[in-house]
Amino acid sequence: MAKTVYQRNQKVWVESVGAWATIERIVPIWAKGFDEPVRVTYDVGLGREFHAHELKPEDRVDAEGTGMLANWRVLRARNKWQQESDCPHHPYPGTYPVVVTDPNDWGGWRTPGAEYDRDPRKIEYQARLIACAPRLQAMARQILELVADHPEDAPPALAALAQQASAIERYLHEVPAAAEIASRIET
Repeated sequence: MAKTVYQRNQKVWVESVGAWATIERIVPIWAKGFDEPVRVTYDVGLGREFHAHELKPEDRVDAEGTGMLANWRVLRARNKWQQESDCPHHPYPGTYPVVVTDPNDWGGWRTPGAEYDRDPRKIEYQARLIACAPRLQAMARQILELVADHPEDAPPALAALAQQASAIERYLHEVPAAAEIASRIET
């Protein structure tokens, strides 16, 4: 039985055409008497459907292997608009959190000062959550590997968690189609 190799909206290199394309549709080919498709082709908008062996996935940077994720951390930036005496209700008066994702202490996530002042505990929590995201993702991948290695031994609750982790992982790597992005911007 055939399994899908690529996902909808995934960017692929079409070897026979020599161009990049995005998978628009996954086309299963069914045969009578089979519960699963016998073959899967992919419509990439180039006039015909392609088999998996004719396509190559976009090379992803292995963020874990390069150490990029190990650098995610929360730093404190000085609040230029408020003195410590103006904001005693803040967890760290006179500063706000900045999540940096680069070894040179730049790049990442920041929040506007007014938003921080409105709910500093919420913003502090968000900063810690974002900084921990790579470690949480690594744990989810370990759960996926554990269930994939021993699917018959996995408890149903763990298998359900693995399915949720897999869906989140697909969402993280999915490149939305241009029409989807435009509709999100308009609404």
